[in-house]
Amino acid sequence: MSFIHPTAVISAGAIIGEGSSVGPYSVIGPEVVLGRNNRVGSHVVIEGITRIGDDNQIYQFASVGAAPQDLKYHGERSELRIGNKNLIREYVTLQPGTSGGRMATDIGDGNLFMACSHVGHDGVIGNGNVIANSVALAGHVEIGNYVTLGGLTGIHQFVRIGDYALLGAGSMVPLDIPPYCVAQGDRAGLTGINQIGLERRGYGAADVSAIKELFRSLFVAKGLFKEKLQSCQEQFSSNKAAKVFLDFVTSSKRGVTPLRSKDAGRRE
Repeated sequence: MSFIHPTAVISAGAIIGEGSSVGPYSVIGPEVVLGRNNRVGSHVVIEGITRIGDDNQIYQFASVGAAPQDLKYHGERSELRIGNKNLIREYVTLQPGTSGGRMATDIGDGNLFMACSHVGHDGVIGNGNVIANSVALAGHVEIGNYVTLGGLTGIHQFVRIGDYALLGAGSMVPLDIPPYCVAQGDRAGLTGINQIGLERRGYGAADVSAIKELFRSLFVAKGLFKEKLQSCQEQFSSNKAAKVFLDFVTSSKRGVTPLRSKDAGRRE
């Protein structure tokens, strides 16, 4: 059975899954679907066309599914879709898509959204990410899997962050961050690879070594980036992890974040 506090406002049409609870003074809109075993705290507002999976925990004062902060939004029936086992802390704002994008914002499984973090319209968030306090993701941002975004980080619209990336607190990010990389600063620059994160996720010594060598060859070595990229594609084509890195770089539309200038002479 579900438990709904008597002061909660549940609109007709809302679906509350078995084992879910809704706390005091929370408001659930008429087109919300809440799956099984979710815990919605007090004073939470979930509205819009919002689909939430199972085993999520939403803390007090979160705003889930409200209209996007986009002046081009005119009430189109866009969606917010959230997976399973996410932790959504106090004052988090998660917003749906727009007709100028995907008409949906998609959030995967097992993410932690710390207090006051924001996911803008048409975003795509993968699995296992840590979005620290007051991180702001603009519209159309794509975050891969097992990414860590330090507190007060700001991500420009249309930027992509690759798998296992790590951004230092206060980073301002206008360009794509490749998989496995560490970046920080305003404007953010690459400082190396997330070796500890990779090892914790089971990457072996051979893969880590290949990624480090690829990083040096592409971002530290001298020469034209286009020529270095072509050389790396030939040299590292047989390594699966390196190929993920290279595929991300070659598919970038905004451009790839360069090495931070003060680290230009650094050797990983």
